[in-house]
Amino acid sequence: MINKKIFLSVVIPAYNEEENFKKGVLKNIDPFLKRQNLQYEIIIVNDGSTDKTSKLIEDLIKNKTNWGLINLQHQGKAATIIAGFKKSKGDLILFTDFDQATPISEVNKLMAKVNKNHDLAIGSREIKGSKRQKEPFYRHLMGKCFNLIVQSLIVKGIYDTQCGFKLFTKKAIKKIIPSLVVYKNKKVSDAYTGALDVEILFLAKKFKLKIAEVPVVWTHIKTTRVNPIKDSLRMFFDVVNVRIADLFGKYNE
Repeated sequence: MINKKIFLSVVIPAYNEEENFKKGVLKNIDPFLKRQNLQYEIIIVNDGSTDKTSKLIEDLIKNKTNWGLINLQHQGKAATIIAGFKKSKGDLILFTDFDQATPISEVNKLMAKVNKNHDLAIGSREIKGSKRQKEPFYRHLMGKCFNLIVQSLIVKGIYDTQCGFKLFTKKAIKKIIPSLVVYKNKKVSDAYTGALDVEILFLAKKFKLKIAEVPVVWTHIKTTRVNPIKDSLRMFFDVVNVRIADLFGKYNE
């Protein structure tokens, strides 16, 4: 990592990303950030991948002083993201998916909002100005149904909680992460992505942090990891558990 004060940390969770890696999905990150004239670090958090992901990343970041790799035992995407947040040194922290469904260049839109006194800015595929590309209709419908549940139960006024492209101030991360309940120590044995985003946004609203929902470009990347029915049910129960935790005052402790 670089020794100068870091302005932006980029956290990228990774789990069995060999195929994505071969597509060169990370190739634009470093060149883009270098052009922004800011100090940055890129932290890839490997969630116990069983393919060649770890070796490929090690080869990629060799001799790159502002890249880092954290190797974890498999715990699930939520625990992986949280581990990356905790290691981040930047004043701003971006979480972005490994597949770069939302390209790194969209971060400037989010930074513009944070620079206008927002505590976090989240990429959205649903609001005016956004672009969804190559997405199957059923996946879009599932997302809309999930958002209706989320809005009715715990997080009103946000139209896309699940886009994997979110920017936080360090202050927001330090306030939110220690207050997690459902995802505080949640570990899974498969590739389940979960509803960490929902609990984070719920807490952001509870703490009256300023949230900007920002339209972004997003391209659907085909994957076999998502089980539409099974994962939707698990995410629904996680959302319900956030609501239950709030009703029992768990977030006030």
